[in-house]
Amino acid sequence: MGTGDWAAAYEKARAFVSQLTLLEKVNLTTGTGWMSEACVGNVGSIPRLGFDSLCMQDSPLGIRFADYVSAFPAGGTIAASWDRGEFYRRGYQMGKENRDKGVDVHLGPVVGPLGRNPKGGRNWEGFSPDPVLSGIAVAETIRGIQDAGVIACTKHYIMNEQEHFRQPGGFEELPFVDALSSNLDDKTLHELYLWPFADAVRAGTGSIMCAYNKVNNSQACQNSYLQNYILKGELGFQGFILSDWDAQHSGVSSTLAGLDMTMPGDTDFNSGASFWGANLTLSIINGTVPQWRLDDACLRIMAAYYYVGRDEVSTPVNFDSWSRDTYGYSHAMAREGYGLINQHIDVRADHFRSIRRSAAKSTVLLKNSGVLPLSGKEKWTGVFGNDAAEGENGPNGCADRGCNNGTLAMGWGSGTADFPYLVTPLEAIKGEVADHGGVVTSVTNNWAQAQIETLAKQVSVAIVFVNSDSGEGYITVDGNMGDRNNLTLWQDGEGLIKHVTANNNNTIVVIHSVGPVLVNSFYDNENVTAVLWAGLPGQESGNAIADILYGHVNPGGKLPFTFGSDAAEYGPDLIYEPIAGAASPQDNFDEGVFIDYRAFDKQNITPVYEFGFGLSYTTFEYSDIKVNKISAGAYTPTTGQTSAAPTFGNFSTDPADYQFPASISRVRTYIYPYLNSTDPRAASGDTDYGVNYTWPEGAVDGSPQPRIAAGGAPGGNPELWDVLFTVEATITNNGSLAGDEVVQLYVSLGGPEDPKIVLRGFDRLSIPAGQSSTFHADITRRDVSNWDTASQNWVISEYPKKVYVGASSRKLILEADLDLSDYQS
Repeated sequence: MGTGDWAAAYEKARAFVSQLTLLEKVNLTTGTGWMSEACVGNVGSIPRLGFDSLCMQDSPLGIRFADYVSAFPAGGTIAASWDRGEFYRRGYQMGKENRDKGVDVHLGPVVGPLGRNPKGGRNWEGFSPDPVLSGIAVAETIRGIQDAGVIACTKHYIMNEQEHFRQPGGFEELPFVDALSSNLDDKTLHELYLWPFADAVRAGTGSIMCAYNKVNNSQACQNSYLQNYILKGELGFQGFILSDWDAQHSGVSSTLAGLDMTMPGDTDFNSGASFWGANLTLSIINGTVPQWRLDDACLRIMAAYYYVGRDEVSTPVNFDSWSRDTYGYSHAMAREGYGLINQHIDVRADHFRSIRRSAAKSTVLLKNSGVLPLSGKEKWTGVFGNDAAEGENGPNGCADRGCNNGTLAMGWGSGTADFPYLVTPLEAIKGEVADHGGVVTSVTNNWAQAQIETLAKQVSVAIVFVNSDSGEGYITVDGNMGDRNNLTLWQDGEGLIKHVTANNNNTIVVIHSVGPVLVNSFYDNENVTAVLWAGLPGQESGNAIADILYGHVNPGGKLPFTFGSDAAEYGPDLIYEPIAGAASPQDNFDEGVFIDYRAFDKQNITPVYEFGFGLSYTTFEYSDIKVNKISAGAYTPTTGQTSAAPTFGNFSTDPADYQFPASISRVRTYIYPYLNSTDPRAASGDTDYGVNYTWPEGAVDGSPQPRIAAGGAPGGNPELWDVLFTVEATITNNGSLAGDEVVQLYVSLGGPEDPKIVLRGFDRLSIPAGQSSTFHADITRRDVSNWDTASQNWVISEYPKKVYVGASSRKLILEADLDLSDYQS
């Protein structure tokens, strides 16, 4: 630990941790409890050293539970821009807003769920079911957040691919007691789900959140193989692992398995009990947990703190998650500590401009029969659908956006933020048409059939807005418990389109959705003259879609997933009902790496709209592929040993030295590091206290360990990023309009168990009309390697490999062979 870019941060962290007492170390690693302080997650402070409580705050698209903040496009929407600059800029602006509100740890970005099944409730918080697109997006987002001086928390590690049964409890009527187990093999783990986490680690993410679910029947937050061996060992993760909220299910086991911080600190919300806190203090003084493990956790937390420069830009928390009032209780659950809790600081700056631009750049044109762009001079424009207008209670009318009425611009759950405002499509279209003297009339009740049909007959252009929603499983909306029950449009969107198209031959359909939807009933209808996917665009939703519809922005977005014609085409379904008799619902990932377009390719299924697809108002020509081979040398497995785990300071083993101080007024349900009794059994509150447990071999061993062959640096063996080939191609804009083209590079790995092609690079090029640009991409050793389960390392197989450059996963225009004979085993 503490080498490379992290060396200076670790030097500062060692100096800080070396000053801490045992109780202060426990305070730094243990959350203080749900609703105990201003943020959704808080650890204890260290007043003696002037160190305030660290503030952890949702969400991946903005700041949850705060005022005067922005609502950015969701991850799955910004992914459709395929634009590294937009990924970074969005991250930086979110980081800046978090920093100026006093947040230390931004709880995002998301690459778990990856998006194994399109019905997964939280897919929209992440980026794409493709690991390379997700990996590049997460890396740029992390760099942006942390360049702003805030710790990024990449989540949810790992295999958290559905909402149903992600946590134990609440299943009294069902035949199991534990959380769902995601079961997969080593090859699938490395080549698919772990890939973007490796990119996140390489980008320097300061923290990673472990997930609710089990993996191969071991709780993710106490899975030593995943946390110690893979994440901290093989991937060389330098930061700290914190639990998802109440995802910790043990004290000693989770500590030894590599957990560094527990959130929110209590075993159940507002219980006042904790697996850590006083129990962690006790486990150190009785020797159950070795001192080095606690010191390691503290070191990792503080290294991340210094790595992003929190000591230089730290701002006190100036908002309160639990109230918008200016004055209130600083300890909301206990209703104690009355005073100033909200300073109402506006941190948005001019971020609305970037939000509008990125939402437009993320809009995907799926069909255009020549009707777009509109001129705004259309005599009479009809706007149809509940999704075009504001909901009856306003954009923030339901807590955590847990309802579906009005235009959809984000999903629901903890991954949300309050809209400062929401520009609806209807008002934006009215503004465009008013500038040209036209007329706009609307029907925003999806079931007002007579009105819909009457207006559709009269207007010269009909614009229909439809949606499909999902979110986190603690909220059920229209019978959908987080995960979608199906891929159909909500609120009878298909019926709405049917009634409009039956009466108007110039119908434009705009889809706001959390992911793919079934469009079979209308996409090839000759009266549907255009189809657009606008995702979850955030607060500037209406302006962004108007910019596309009226030609202020030439669409250049591409799908970050596949539109199929049936939900079954995507492979195994979510588990909605567990197998009777199983202690945990068992979700077997038998499809391996074949998800999304890889699954369609394997089954020879033609999608409706393929991964990477998107149209423009101009056309592009691809030519002149050139592949240049780079001599990089043979791959060298990492050898040697790690350093011994450091320890800092001595401590008393007498419980009497850790009693609650008389000078502190105890706050109800607050989690403290102090013991409430000098008798260890009584202090633990555990009836099994004193029982001898057998810990896994090496679990308490802080001595130097063999370095992992596939490791050696953040992200993995540094030679995985050796460039083996550079690829160039000429892209020409043959149209009369300037436009953006997302050029995609795919590789065929050639093996019988490999996907037909895998994405390995891309670039979004802005090309003036009639001109050409050169596409550049590197192919690294990692890009052409497979995970070998026997050697536990990456190898380049004997099979022939090709590179393709194209406009989508099904439009591969240029190709060339890759000569890897020098590297193949």
